[in-house]
Amino acid sequence: MILGAGRGERMRPLTDFTPKPLLKVGGKPLIVWHLERLAKAGFKDIVINHAHLGEQIEQALGNGAQWGLHIQYSPEKVALETAGGIANALHLLGDEPFLVVNGDTFTEIDYKSTEIDFKRTVLQTTNIKTNGHEGAGHALKLAHLVLVDNPQQHPNGDFAIDDGMLVNTGEQMLTFSGVGVYHPDLFKGIVKGQPAKLAPLLRKAIDINAATAQYYQGVWHDIGTPERLKNLDESLQKS
Repeated sequence: MILGAGRGERMRPLTDFTPKPLLKVGGKPLIVWHLERLAKAGFKDIVINHAHLGEQIEQALGNGAQWGLHIQYSPEKVALETAGGIANALHLLGDEPFLVVNGDTFTEIDYKSTEIDFKRTVLQTTNIKTNGHEGAGHALKLAHLVLVDNPQQHPNGDFAIDDGMLVNTGEQMLTFSGVGVYHPDLFKGIVKGQPAKLAPLLRKAIDINAATAQYYQGVWHDIGTPERLKNLDESLQKS
């Protein structure tokens, strides 16, 4: 799933007439970079949610055939935030774990290896230590996040990693890249069509030792301002 429903307030006036995922860097829309890399990694079925100017996204991307993909859309009358948007699209995503990517980032993360890593480390049934007691916790891991070094605009990070597990605090705080793999059960408590944030769900998963993480040190950019968009575009044009 690619998240494409954000209004992009900080990107105005660029996003007044163009949805954020369709803003271009290196000659093509941000979301197309994701589609190309997902196709290269072997993904076939893509779900994209949208709200603000969402019809432009559907018109630009169509059914995904030009990338060898099958794209379905999850429109939102009002943006439902991250968890709400994912929960609203669960009927399209199925019962198996799925990859989610923020549409307003640029990265060279190998999505295929991330998926494989999730299936290997997250879906194993294990005895979990929670508060010192064997067997407590959740039999399935619910989330696997890709964390990156803290960018200048987010110096304090979001989470840390402790022996492969996602934790709230640690010696090295890192930033959530917007790339994660989730089990549908993570969103069980979300009412379809209601806005909901992702962070509280992740904190709950951490509390029951049901979240893992990996540290990615390659190319990653959060395109949060027109200046960052311009800088990335200039960098890609030169490369």
